Amino acid sequence: MLQGNTEMTVEVEDARRALDRAVGRLLETQHDDGHWRSELETNVTMEAEDLLLRRFLDIEDDGATALTANWIRSKQGEDGGWAIFHGGPPELSATVEAYTALRLAGDPADAEHMLKAAALARDLGGIEASRVFTRIWLALFGEWSWDDLPALPPEVMLLPRWFPLNIYDFACWARQTIVPLTIVAAHRPQRALGFRVDELKTGRRVEEKLPLGSWGGRLQRLDKALHLYERRPLRKLREHAMALGAEWILRRQEADGCWGGIQPPWVYSLMALHLLGYPMSHPVMQKGLAGLDGFTIVEGDFRRLEACQSPVWDSALALVALRDAGVPADHPAMVKAGAWLLDEEVRIRGDWAVRRPDLEPGGWGFEYENDNYPDTDDTAEAVMALRAVKHPRPDAVEAALRRAVEWTFGMQCRDGGWGAFDVDNTRALCEELPFCDFGEVIDPPSADVTAHVVEALAEEGLAADPRTRAGVDWLLREQEEDGSWFGRWGANHIYGTGAVVPALVRAGLDPSHPAIRRAVGWLEHCQNEDGGFGEDLRSYEDPAWRGVGVSTASQTAWALLALLDGAGSPVVIEKAIGWLVRTQRADGDWDEPEFTGTGFPGDFYIRYHQYRLNFPVMALGRYLRRHAS
Repeated sequence: MLQGNTEMTVEVEDARRALDRAVGRLLETQHDDGHWRSELETNVTMEAEDLLLRRFLDIEDDGATALTANWIRSKQGEDGGWAIFHGGPPELSATVEAYTALRLAGDPADAEHMLKAAALARDLGGIEASRVFTRIWLALFGEWSWDDLPALPPEVMLLPRWFPLNIYDFACWARQTIVPLTIVAAHRPQRALGFRVDELKTGRRVEEKLPLGSWGGRLQRLDKALHLYERRPLRKLREHAMALGAEWILRRQEADGCWGGIQPPWVYSLMALHLLGYPMSHPVMQKGLAGLDGFTIVEGDFRRLEACQSPVWDSALALVALRDAGVPADHPAMVKAGAWLLDEEVRIRGDWAVRRPDLEPGGWGFEYENDNYPDTDDTAEAVMALRAVKHPRPDAVEAALRRAVEWTFGMQCRDGGWGAFDVDNTRALCEELPFCDFGEVIDPPSADVTAHVVEALAEEGLAADPRTRAGVDWLLREQEEDGSWFGRWGANHIYGTGAVVPALVRAGLDPSHPAIRRAVGWLEHCQNEDGGFGEDLRSYEDPAWRGVGVSTASQTAWALLALLDGAGSPVVIEKAIGWLVRTQRADGDWDEPEFTGTGFPGDFYIRYHQYRLNFPVMALGRYLRRHAS
């Protein structure tokens, strides 16, 4: 991709000035209590489902509805549809949900933008081809039959933990959604929508019948049997299962009213409790709804929602970035951020303890209130971040880091890698269930998470520990044929490779190691003509997009992190640094409308607004540090 043009190289002093501006901007965005958090942007299904939730609970507000509809309209593409990431193609389910929400907000079906949306939805297959969760939303309002949805019996709560397809076989985000959803499905509610959406249907309903010899085929037949059971469930068994489900939900509401800090379990938990008789005045309901307000952004004529918030992640990355930029460990901003981060340590047992009952709690979550679900990825970054700080209570920091390291080791999977939230959450049978057509439903080890963990352990002086070495071996086994690594939580192979190469080098691999040479060679081949790096999110489904996309600040920085540690070509590095310098805004930030974060590969993507600042600061800082050595 990169030709031989060397005119885009940069003077060291230009890079120094760019870093100084970026550090200044990063310090400006720090909150008064020491932490950082920027917006976590997703797609309009968040706003559409919020309006549908409020109609379902009968708590609509005309002003909020109008502002939300403005936001949804503003994201409609010229083709009439809605994409799930900036610059992406129209996506059927997002288009169906956005259209329905706009109808709810009062947009007439014969308006030009609505006619275009309906026509596109039909061209993409109509409601019949939309994902199961979209059709569940429509079933809540009588626009789809519950009989034509996969069965979700609450009796799943009764399955023992050793039995296949028990709730702990699912990833934490999936189980948190499945439990309340089974209660909703058992009630088969239908609220008044006030209009029909038949214009989104094609009339073509073709069910693919999978062979009986496959697990998918067997589970398809099981689904039909469960539908028969749903007609006449055993009353006492059903009541017991729903009572267990309600208790499970109530125990997992976080301090800020959320469930897991993410939208899907939050909205389904509110609906489930409401259907079980909890009035809107109940403290649990009030707390849950009030918490949603904290995820709501109102700017001018627009109202939008965050699917999640990332204060711990943003803050840990910011501290690591400032460390790399040479900000002293005793700088007031560093000390204040370290104190905030230390206070966020999780000290209770969450769902992870089901498989690790004897492991001492420790580590960090992603959100403000996420004590039930700390994760190894945030924990790894928090460990590195706290090491960068001269905290006034060093004993407290050391104790927290000891707990974090032991907890992290305890969360290592049997194959040597690390998943994000659970241990050995790898039962692929879960993915064969008929309702699992959206997003990842298990939490197997991933290269990016394992790399961050290995990097943190190496920085703790544990590179030679056999458990760390097992993580290194796992990473080497997972390298792709082209030399890259898959990025589970970021876009995509540039993210994975940008995480793994520094981790391997810190763990003791020489840059001349064949795996690192292959990775660096792949990255150098991916560099764009302008000197930057980018990768379109379509790479999750189409290998032709691997390492291919418009240059972005965060992805250019990820590539630089690997190239700097992996002894990449000086010419390639200089051109990438030059791209960062040339594209920096006057305020020290970068423009990055592209989504470079990942929730579910292929289905749900994230634009972390702070990625475009944290990672370039890391890259520029490490570049200048190496240049000075």
